[in-house]
Amino acid sequence: MSGKALDGVRVLDMTHVQSGPSATQLLAWLGADVLKLEAPGGDVTRGQLRDLPGVDSLYFTMLNCNKRSITLNTKTERGKELLTELIRRSDVLVENFGPGALDRMGFPWEHIRELNPRLVYASIKGFGEGPYQDFKAYEVIAQAMGGSMATTGTEDGPPLATGAQIGDSGSGVHTVVGILAALHQRHRTGRGQRVRVAMQHAVLNLCRVKLRDQQRLAHGPLREYPGQAEGDERPEEVPRSANASGGGQPGWAVRCAPGGPNDYVYVIVQPASWAPLCALMGRPELAEDPEWATPQARLPKLDALFRMVEEWSGGLPKWQVLEALNAHNIPCGPILSTKEIIEDASLADDGMIVEVGHPTRGSFRTVGSPVKLSDSPVDVTASPLLGEHNAEVYAGELGLGEDELKSLQKEGVI
Repeated sequence: MSGKALDGVRVLDMTHVQSGPSATQLLAWLGADVLKLEAPGGDVTRGQLRDLPGVDSLYFTMLNCNKRSITLNTKTERGKELLTELIRRSDVLVENFGPGALDRMGFPWEHIRELNPRLVYASIKGFGEGPYQDFKAYEVIAQAMGGSMATTGTEDGPPLATGAQIGDSGSGVHTVVGILAALHQRHRTGRGQRVRVAMQHAVLNLCRVKLRDQQRLAHGPLREYPGQAEGDERPEEVPRSANASGGGQPGWAVRCAPGGPNDYVYVIVQPASWAPLCALMGRPELAEDPEWATPQARLPKLDALFRMVEEWSGGLPKWQVLEALNAHNIPCGPILSTKEIIEDASLADDGMIVEVGHPTRGSFRTVGSPVKLSDSPVDVTASPLLGEHNAEVYAGELGLGEDELKSLQKEGVI
């Protein structure tokens, strides 16, 4: 009866690929009316990585659920007029074009603000103002320039990208935070404002603990990292952490039987869990051994510590290792493959893996909303077909006649 959290909020979604669509999909899940505005050819991801011929790809469908779609050629004069009207009727505009694209289209922020002073205008770019601002940005480029890749990988190996899309979807989440804050402030001021998020900045925010460690280097090596022991020469920069937790409690991914690519359990060794862990490993004497009994004693020998754990875990399946560790309240978690995750009944029960019907590709599974509101539950619905809502919006909401709709379609305006 209370409706959705963002009921009544109209979002004009001028985004494409991942960073922008991930933001607007979250807004749609929270109840906003998200109107995805596409060029007549559609978002490029409709055809990218296509697994079935002639239908929208999973890349598109999994980032554009719960939205409506209209097409518009904003390079035409009539297209600009229609865009002007859409801006006037919207609460939020989100775009992730290259720098200056909307300005060249004739819609700089100053003009948009004149058209609709209450509009929240959110832009996602690769980089902030400065020497990088005109660089083309992709997910892994943002990881490279935001601090993630330099600290990911093994000690002597190359920098590695993370599988999590912290550049694209990470910037999308940050954008939603900015939009919601701007909408909240609008209740007090009556004014909209500009929201800007850079992919590099979003990655950097998610890598803040690495900047913490960069400053800690001034006082000695980082003993929580592989190969960093007391007395070692202090490195100039934070090393790659491999699987080390890098936090206050040491952790590592230990191998389990039968030794497949994801037969691992991640284990954290807290002071309180040392004695039961020693018992599980068949080394109870180490619980009182001054060479191992305290965190300070164990810290210089983390490699040897986790080798001992692996000597025990390597002979057992990961679910048995998990059960044994949890029985003693030892922090741990199995390395779950994508197959295990998509088939995890508990994730489905909690609405994190959902099955969605689609008019042309049939049903597909996607990720549900990670944000759970007690009064605004999320029902994930299919992504729209290209231009599916043209008549609904242009005729039903903007008042265009049927003849003009046919003419605009014939002329390539919609």
